[in-house]
Amino acid sequence: MHDVVILGGGSGGYACALRASQLGLSVVLIEQDKLGGTCLHRGCIPTKALLHAAEVADVAREGESVGVHSTFNGIDMTKVNSYKDGVIGRLYKGLQGLVKSRDITYVEGTGRLVAANAVEVNGQRYEGKNIVLATGSYARSLPGLEITGRIMTSDEALVMDYVPESAIILGGGVIGVEFASVWRSFGVDVTVIEGLPRLVPAEDEAVSKAMERAYRKRGINFSTGIKFQSATQDNNGVSIILEDGKEFRADVLLVAIGRGPRTSNLGYEEVGVAMDRGFVLANERLATNVPGVYAVGDIVPGLQLAHRGFQQGIFVAEEIAGLSPQSIDETGIPRVTYSEPEIASIGYTETAAKEKFGDIVSYEYNLGGNGKSQILGTTGFIKLIQQKDGPVVGVHMIGARVGELIGEAQLIYNWEATADDVAPLVHAHPTQNEALGEAFLALAGKPLHAHA
Repeated sequence: MHDVVILGGGSGGYACALRASQLGLSVVLIEQDKLGGTCLHRGCIPTKALLHAAEVADVAREGESVGVHSTFNGIDMTKVNSYKDGVIGRLYKGLQGLVKSRDITYVEGTGRLVAANAVEVNGQRYEGKNIVLATGSYARSLPGLEITGRIMTSDEALVMDYVPESAIILGGGVIGVEFASVWRSFGVDVTVIEGLPRLVPAEDEAVSKAMERAYRKRGINFSTGIKFQSATQDNNGVSIILEDGKEFRADVLLVAIGRGPRTSNLGYEEVGVAMDRGFVLANERLATNVPGVYAVGDIVPGLQLAHRGFQQGIFVAEEIAGLSPQSIDETGIPRVTYSEPEIASIGYTETAAKEKFGDIVSYEYNLGGNGKSQILGTTGFIKLIQQKDGPVVGVHMIGARVGELIGEAQLIYNWEATADDVAPLVHAHPTQNEALGEAFLALAGKPLHAHA
């Protein structure tokens, strides 16, 4: 019997396997597709490669504004996909090498939980003192909305070999606004449909408003607050109708309404694992109700982020090894939307902070006062939320490259720092990181490159 049997080789599963092996545990890692899962092959990495190609396209367009003679002549999707697949291939090869270098039994095939201590793959039974469920997620659709032809999810959109003239994106969350950003940079006429009242509805309201202003300026159309009703397609395009009767038409429809847990027909319920709408219920130690069975990643209710699953995988390996690791604060997990402009946040929104803590203080530092932001030609802000006479409980940023600032922001939040703790820290000049320092100077009552 092995110490750990892990079902799923995505971010959570492979991280758990690598850490468990490092701790001297005997490990079986089972994956039905490719090691690395959605993040590496159909999610984070390929979308960010497309976003980089989109950034290069925008830079080519904007060269004249800084005295560089450059022109944008179009997109060659064959070469874009070759570049994207090259990035994925190199990371995939490196990950395969890592797993092979450890004492890990890697099994290819579709696994099924057949007992509280066993997973069966291709007729072979693998028993473990501990089982880790890490089967990830899939791109969701709506009832009656069939994914076929011109109606697609991100899975199909990532392998398109042409640039459509126009696109409707159903969903204004992270996936939706990232694809809107890519396609607009590629020259596509884009319309985003979001049933909730604003784009990126999970973000702070001020960030959502800034995002909507930025998208209007970029020529990205959007409709918010009215839900989708139906869609039809023919040889010439797709038509969708909203609940108010308004109709939109485009070459393709991208369904970007989020991801569902990949848990059906895997034996979880039969073994007695507690579930809710397909999600596996786990406590703060990531243990399910079945002794010795843990769950990590997208199948556990909460943020569906690769780095969350990765950290949960490490946590479970250390928990099984008896190290009693510190439980993960879900609110302390950084969130980044890699659109143009980027969004990065951690902690509570202003609304959520008021509900939880009562008296709070918030401050917005405009990137217009930051030298590097002026050089980059970006607009946006950094918003800080602090408990009155207490620590910082939220950092929200929007602007070009602000995702690179989230590292310091997450340290500040998880450190439970106050503005007075951060204000004395020295930030290099000229960097966008300096804007974070200026924001904290202002929140500490001593603004320099900002009005009080």
